[in-house]
Amino acid sequence: MAGNPTRIPTHLVLGFLGAGKTTAILNLLKQKPEGERWAVLVNEFGEVGIDGAFLSNQGVAVKEVPGGCMCCVSGLPMQIGLNSLISFARPDRLFIEPTGLGHPAQVIETLTGEFYKDVVSLCTSVCLVDPRRLEDKRVLASRQFHDQVAVADVLVASKTDLCTAHQLDQFDNWANTWQPAKQRIGQISGGELPLDWLAGSSGNLPPHYPDSHHHHHRKTSAEKPSLEDEPWQSYFNQGEGYNSMGWRVHEDLMFDPIALQSLASNAEFERFKGVARTTEGWWMFNAVEGVLTLLDAEPTDESRLEIISQKLEPEQLDQQLRAALAEPTKTKL
Repeated sequence: MAGNPTRIPTHLVLGFLGAGKTTAILNLLKQKPEGERWAVLVNEFGEVGIDGAFLSNQGVAVKEVPGGCMCCVSGLPMQIGLNSLISFARPDRLFIEPTGLGHPAQVIETLTGEFYKDVVSLCTSVCLVDPRRLEDKRVLASRQFHDQVAVADVLVASKTDLCTAHQLDQFDNWANTWQPAKQRIGQISGGELPLDWLAGSSGNLPPHYPDSHHHHHRKTSAEKPSLEDEPWQSYFNQGEGYNSMGWRVHEDLMFDPIALQSLASNAEFERFKGVARTTEGWWMFNAVEGVLTLLDAEPTDESRLEIISQKLEPEQLDQQLRAALAEPTKTKL
């Protein structure tokens, strides 16, 4: 590696809402060479961290930066999380997953700036695109989506098992129009992103976007109250034309699995994701526009759920989620 040989190889894993970033990272972690230490910095739009729970049992260090775009406030949330992760984990390789609603330009500027130039080495970045979303004019018109694709070195069609041949052809044609040309254009299913696709160095450093970070996130306290004192906690966030509603729920409050599946499958939600204790055990919920995936989850000390939608009524959603609790536990609220 040119320059300081001790710099940490760092990759951005980009993609719009529901593109499959976390699943791809999970598959990358399975390819970790024996003896290497890897770490993941995760940013989420909502106020409660969900993706970190998905990644935390993979034998790597994970740090979450919840509550909007990690590059806001002059990059301070990102820097605090990154500094902590590097200091305690001392990783040999680092993956950063910015929110699907964020602009990556300032993240890259921070990583390549004065403070980190001798600490991290920005290597190949990848952007995942669900080819079906290319048929949505709202996505194509999104500045966030455009910025994510523009800075990526590798452009990958994800979830190809859910796409038609025509949609995959459209992706290839669209992907090949980008200039400068991408280092690689590929297709994957099941998030099975090959690690060797990230070999090489970053070549698509972004222009500066002076007007792209006028976010309006709700200010929240850094310290959330104990679930012993408040067993049901909800948090609201908004920005970039989207709203987020998140919950932290004490583990003693169990959900009815059928009722929770029904709520998660609401096609009006851009995303529904979470780790929840149900009467049938701990489950991971991951839904994109009503298409739900369920996985078994490791037990933890709380349930965490999040809904992202352009149209969202906080009080109504809170009532709907409370209604999804199992009857024997509702009296504990």
